[in-house]
Amino acid sequence: MRNSKPILLVEDDTVDVMTVKRALKDIQVTSELVPIGDGEQALAYLRDDGNAKPCVILLDLNMPKMNGTEFMRIVKADEALRRIPIIVLTTSNSNQDISKSFELGAAGYMLKSVDYKKFMEIIKTIDLYWTLSKLPSNGD
Repeated sequence: MRNSKPILLVEDDTVDVMTVKRALKDIQVTSELVPIGDGEQALAYLRDDGNAKPCVILLDLNMPKMNGTEFMRIVKADEALRRIPIIVLTTSNSNQDISKSFELGAAGYMLKSVDYKKFMEIIKTIDLYWTLSKLPSNGD
């Protein structure tokens, strides 16, 4: 994820936002982290031409107003947004949530850990994969 594009974090829990920020800082990811508290606000951010499109979206499923599943359904149906990779980062270990996320086009599904060392490993893995992965240009 080491490029000039931001990382969009769609997460309503302030502790989880702080944990992601800390983990990214600890592994020296310099991309800007843009935390947004719900799916509706995240869609507004993505559709605002004044905002840089993110290199990846880290998405919680359980949020107010618009949950992660609804958000993913809308983003993946939008021609201008569908190529942005979405990694679900959630506490839900439900097979239904996992299956639905991949049906909707999730690029990955990661379980949040309350153990910071394990959480760091998850963030390191996401970072390594998206640092090495070749992505299509979004014209940005």
